[in-house]
Amino acid sequence: MRRIGYSPGRVLLHWLSAGVILWALLSGFYVSVVDVLPQTKDWVGFVNVSVTALFIPVFVVRIYLVVIHSCAEDATNKTLMDHVACLMHKFIYTVTSVVLVTGILMMDRAVNIFDLILIPQPLEDPTWIDRFFTVHVWSCVVLLILVALHISAVIKHEMCGRRVLKRMTF
Repeated sequence: MRRIGYSPGRVLLHWLSAGVILWALLSGFYVSVVDVLPQTKDWVGFVNVSVTALFIPVFVVRIYLVVIHSCAEDATNKTLMDHVACLMHKFIYTVTSVVLVTGILMMDRAVNIFDLILIPQPLEDPTWIDRFFTVHVWSCVVLLILVALHISAVIKHEMCGRRVLKRMTF
């Protein structure tokens, strides 16, 4: 028997994750591609570092809940498309993890969280910082593509009458 929806906690974590990920990706790519004032670029970088650093423990809780609930689900009743969807979600979680970890490891200064908390710069070697920066940028590109595919799949399902958004409401 299939559940109709997710727990309120999982729904909250989904939409919180969606908001943080969309903000960080779209604003980050915007200031990287569009010619903006240096102050704007600095402000977006400051907010993105602060928000995503605070998001890391929230994301860890989300992954924990996904693992706990996916282990409890009966895999024998799943269709091929259910398995593909599950695999794609795991890929999104993996790429998001890479984005978050490399985002911290690429920092060439202390991690400043809204001028309230300073976490020391994790690496000093500029070569490694540059490598993590490169991995971060490319993993952000992959994540943006995956998010676009995810949103497209939701729209497709909704248009075909499969109310997947209903599962993600309170």
